[in-house]
Parts: sequence; C-alpha cells; structure tokens
Amino acid sequence: MNLTLQTDRLILRELLFSDAEALFKMDKNPNVHTYLSSNPANDIDNVTDYIGEIRNQYIKNRIGRFAVVLKKTNEVIGWAGIKFVTESENNLVNFYDIEYRLQEEHWGNGYAKEAAEAWLQYGFNKMKKFNIYASTHTENKNSKRILERLGMKQKTEYNWNNIPCVRYEITKEQFNK
Repeated sequence: MNLTLQTDRLILRELLFSDAEALFKMDKNPNVHTYLSSNPANDIDNVTDYIGEIRNQYIKNRIGRFAVVLKKTNEVIGWAGIKFVTESENNLVNFYDIEYRLQEEHWGNGYAKEAAEAWLQYGFNKMKKFNIYASTHTENKNSKRILERLGMKQKTEYNWNNIPCVRYEITKEQFNK
C-alpha cells in the first residue's frame, strides 16, 4: 500500500516491521491494556507477528491500522486507522471501524482525536463510505470523549469477548456538517 496521511502534527503511514520496538514499548504497558481484551505483550515477536497481520490486511482490504508518527521528532507513538471488520460483532459484519492506540506518555495531547479525524476524512471523502463505526469499553471515558468530540453518536452497548462495549457511529452527512 502506498498511502500516507498528514495532519498538523502527525504522519500516518503504513506500519513497518521496523516499528516493532516502538509498538512493543506501547503494548507491554499494562495501562495501555486496561480496557482491551488482550494482555500486555511480553515478547517483541508477538508485536512483529501483529504487524505482519496488519500488513496482510493492507493487501486483503486495502486499508488498516497505520503508524502514528510525530512530525516534530519522527517518533512512532502508536497506531490508528480504519479496520475492515469481517467477523460478526453484535450482529454487525463487514463494516469499517476507526481504531487507535497510543503510548501512554502521549495520552492527553489530542493525538488520538487528530489521527481519528484524519481517518474519518479519508473514509468519507476518499473511500466514499457512508457510515463508519468505533467501539470502546463502556468504562473508557477518555476514548468515549474522543469519539463524541469527533461527532460520533452512541448506538448500542454489547458484550464482545466478555468485555462490555459501546458502539459509536457517524455518517458522512453528520461528519461533513
């Protein structure tokens, strides 16, 4: 895939195997996993495998999660993107989902919102999608706040892998208001 997005402060580019160290730093942190179904990574090989899975999604779905890079320092601080979800999730299948995960020291700086907004713009204006979803743990107040500040509306609560989740949705019309 040859796709790069830029915002005022971020570069969103394909994840590379050379990003494994930065992503391992993020994914071994238990605080990053507080609201996730997975446990913190304990081996960089797990992260390398994960990058390989994401790169396969680029080929299969022409979209996926991308590295979030600070323009100022060229540091990889996490990932964000649009994932095409093909498994059924609370009776929804074959849908596009905004996702993001950042290193803890970069929380609270607006980077997740900035990256997610860039992906919503791309999803609606380049991919020509009419609606895009996002899900988070029902107790993840910070992520819920980000999604709501993006204009996303809460649609339903459900359990996924024994995790209480809330799904959000935004339409192209709502986003472009």
